[in-house]
Parts: sequence; C-alpha cells; structure tokens
Amino acid sequence: MPTSPIREFPTYPRHAELPPRSRERFAPVASPLSHAPRGEVVHTADGRELVLRDIEPGDVAAIQRCFQRLPPQDVRRRFMHAMAELPVSMAQRLCRIDPELEAAFALIDEAVKPAELRGVGRIFVDVASNTAEFSVLVEREWTRIGLGALLMQRLVDESRRRGLDELWGYVLMENRPMLQLCKELGFVATMVPGEGSTAQIRLTL
Repeated sequence: MPTSPIREFPTYPRHAELPPRSRERFAPVASPLSHAPRGEVVHTADGRELVLRDIEPGDVAAIQRCFQRLPPQDVRRRFMHAMAELPVSMAQRLCRIDPELEAAFALIDEAVKPAELRGVGRIFVDVASNTAEFSVLVEREWTRIGLGALLMQRLVDESRRRGLDELWGYVLMENRPMLQLCKELGFVATMVPGEGSTAQIRLTL
C-alpha cells in the first residue's frame, strides 16, 4: 500500500517570535487621528487654539454654561431682549438644528475640561425669499481677536454655497464692533422703521 507523504511543519527557534493569533491579526488598527479634534483647528490673534465645527446635540450643557458667563448687555445684544437664563428647551433647540433650513458653527475650547463653547454663528434660511437671517455670539473674553470675523465669513460662505440671494440680520446700534465688522464685509445698514436703536444689515450674495 502506498503510504501518505509525511507532512513537515515549520519549526521555530525557542526564542523566535511566533505568528500573531488571529484575533490580533484582524483586530482594527488604531488610527493616529482617532484622538484628533472633530472640526477645524483655528488660532486666535493672540495665539489661543479653538476647534471650529458644526454645532451638535451634545453641546446643550456647553451652550448653557456659555450663556451663564455672558453679561446682561451681551445677552440683550444677541437675543434683542433681557433673559436671566437659557431654558433647557431653548438650548436643545439651538443645538439640534434642521440642516435643510439652518447652519450653525461653534467655536469649542478643548483646552479646558469640560470643553467650553466660546462662540457660535448661525443662519436661518427663509425658503420663500431665498435669503437667510444670521446671528453671531462670541464670549466677552474672546472678543476682539478675530473670532467674530471668522464666524461671519463662514456664514457668508455657507450662504453662497446654498445659492442664497441675501444674508441679513438685526444689530443694535450700540453694538458698534458688530456694525463695523459687517461694514468691512460689505453689508449695508438701514434703520428699522420705528426702532431708532436697531439697524437691519444686508449683504447681497
């Protein structure tokens, strides 16, 4: 009878490295970017680092903490009236946007724990008129270092990307820095009839 050939198995020196086990061979490889911040890293004029990204539903607590740090004057400039606190329902609404009709960009400070929201810019699209209303808020200690201009430019770019005809918003006349910024970006200001303290600013896209 023919005999089966003898199979030879490889032998390894006692101290040689053995092949990895299957669970190790097929384990997912950790990406070097796995801990990279979501969004775009930006630097302020004074050298501080922030992450610019879309606002997320998980930012509710951060946006409430940001509101608590705002002086009453800044709250009135942003919301056009006094508010003692930002209700949870409103914070949730501001963080859970409809991407078809809104866009919101947040500036996140990841140098602290928990990460804090230092500024946010958003647009609300009016489909009927093919325009969008904007709003921008930057925390007081983070103003005058280019963040307002950064957010406004992103809103202009997003509005153009969507093919909108015009970007507009309301600004209190006392908010001189915002009025000056919008003027530099090409916005035209007109007084709101019957409201001597408020201007409507518009940019044809």
